[in-house]
Amino acid sequence: MTNKQAVQQQLVDSGVTAVLRGIPEEKMVDVAKAVHEGGVTALELTADAKRCSDMIAAVDKELEGTDAVIGAGTVMDAAAARNVIEAGAEFVLAPNLNEDVVDVCNREGVVCVPGVMTPTEAADAMEAGADILKMFPASTVGPGHIGALQGPLGDVPIMPTGGVSTDNVAEYFDAGAVAVGAGSALVDYEAIANDDMEQVRESAAEFVEAVEAARE
Repeated sequence: MTNKQAVQQQLVDSGVTAVLRGIPEEKMVDVAKAVHEGGVTALELTADAKRCSDMIAAVDKELEGTDAVIGAGTVMDAAAARNVIEAGAEFVLAPNLNEDVVDVCNREGVVCVPGVMTPTEAADAMEAGADILKMFPASTVGPGHIGALQGPLGDVPIMPTGGVSTDNVAEYFDAGAVAVGAGSALVDYEAIANDDMEQVRESAAEFVEAVEAARE
């Protein structure tokens, strides 16, 4: 198994990728550590943050030797993809499909998860070499859209993101999701503001428990 295959398997095994967006740089390592301690092994830092590459490198160093995989989200162009991969990102996500980003990831042996909504986008993404499809924003179309995509395209791996919560995560897995992405439903921003990393850990653990229950 290549490292890329191992990372892709880890995203599926984790069941949920935590979207760490809008977190102050000075708190990012502590937040990532707390979320990981809560049982989340796939962590996404968003590339639209200032000094994102530095934060990826810092989190990667902090969690080195653990089962965590660190990736970058909101990667909108090839230059951003190259930057985050150089910083240590092991997977790359985007809200859209940019085939140049997919090309960079494939050349560098990094898992690529572009955003899709329509069957045309999904088919184009798989043809370009995407590894997993990020159905985004999932709340706009709901769990039933997974089957609508997989019907004509086959058993393509889909990760719904955007509006996935502990209340509906089971519906997404029942519909055929291989994993989900979650931001505010998993990451407790009030606790982060209060420097309560124990609550950050607890919030992450609650989401992980919901994922595990959904997969039973």
